[in-house]
Amino acid sequence: MFAVVRTGGKQYRVAAGDKIAVEKLAGEAGETITLADVLLAGDGGEVKDAKGVVVSAEIIAQAKSEKVVVFKKRRRHNYRRKNGHRQQMTLLRIVAVGAGEAPAKKAAKKAAPKAEAAAE
Repeated sequence: MFAVVRTGGKQYRVAAGDKIAVEKLAGEAGETITLADVLLAGDGGEVKDAKGVVVSAEIIAQAKSEKVVVFKKRRRHNYRRKNGHRQQMTLLRIVAVGAGEAPAKKAAKKAAPKAEAAAE
């Protein structure tokens, strides 16, 4: 079974056993997290309903990606600036892709009616 998940503003196609590098997520190496924002799920060539599908992943490491060099220059003005950047990222190993409602979504749905009742 595979799923397409969204995290860090990007989308990833994942299956059990895959390793992916995503934007930095909170957590230490060895912890298990759930990726609840599933856009699409499928099995083989079939597309299934993504509602209720949760992706479990284990954090392998917190790391930095490759360095990006930013170089600015304006001709004939003796202007040169060199800067670098290394983006923080999290390495994940996908443990399971399967059915099951995300606990964060349940809590958010229950909290919303209470807030409306308090406002009235």
